[in-house]
Amino acid sequence: MAREIKLLSGRSSRALLKDIQAYLGLEPVQHIVDRFADGEIRVQILENLRGEDVFIVQSTHPPADNLMELLLLIDAARRASAWRVTAVIPYFGYARQDRKDQPRVPISAKLVANLIERAGADRVLTVDLHSGQIQGFFDIPVDNLFSTPIFREYLGVLDPKKYMIVSPDIGGTKRSWAVARKLGNLPLAIIDKRRPAPNQAEVLNIIGDVAGKNLLIFDDIIDTGNTLVEAVQALRERGGHEITVCATHGLFSGDAPEKLSRLEVREIVVTDTVPVPPERRPRNTRVLPISPLLGEAIRNIHEDKSVSQLFI
Repeated sequence: MAREIKLLSGRSSRALLKDIQAYLGLEPVQHIVDRFADGEIRVQILENLRGEDVFIVQSTHPPADNLMELLLLIDAARRASAWRVTAVIPYFGYARQDRKDQPRVPISAKLVANLIERAGADRVLTVDLHSGQIQGFFDIPVDNLFSTPIFREYLGVLDPKKYMIVSPDIGGTKRSWAVARKLGNLPLAIIDKRRPAPNQAEVLNIIGDVAGKNLLIFDDIIDTGNTLVEAVQALRERGGHEITVCATHGLFSGDAPEKLSRLEVREIVVTDTVPVPPERRPRNTRVLPISPLLGEAIRNIHEDKSVSQLFI
């Protein structure tokens, strides 16, 4: 039996689903995701999925309905006798509490991993997890793609005498170093910061000489923008020249659009793992499509080919 790729999504990733369908040349599976009169989420798949290879595309950023829609779609596909169900989660929400670092806090990432497995997912495909160890919270295969190829195609190979990569914190050093190598073996600077409270940051020091360099700050998430404001200010004070900000997931929470629109940077470059309407984006934002990367990964998984070539 020749199994087919069947693509579905919840409401948070409808546009991304269409882009992946167009990239792979597939027709969508007819399905319903809406609400009952009382507000409860209703899911129904309107096509036969028996024995098929099902990929459910859904980012799990707030509100929590996005996560609930993913779980219900997985359960519906499993009960429809799909051969395999892969949860394609471009942005894995609830990942920032990934350890018990304070009294009486949950390990949210582990709880969400348990929910996805219990719903019936056989595999997870995601992009730039907030911390790589979250893969270990699952007892099913997890492919954590890096957005580096998307940014490399956009930025090209850069002159290491003029450009420098900046890691926004010590934890992001490995990611930033990988980007630095792919963009032309660029030098690396690291911002040493502390977080006195959630969504707050204090820059204590910058490791590396940034004076006179064009700087590219690479991060996984832009949320409130507070960390970014502090980082750009510190880099300017130390003589940084033109600054470009790159992040995989642009959440732009609260007053971030207004705050970042005033920021003295050349450009803020994000991918479309999270759907952000134009009016919620800072004025100098460029959104790059993640669908080619996810489309290739879906095709390789379906054809039992290696996904590792997409990690470079």
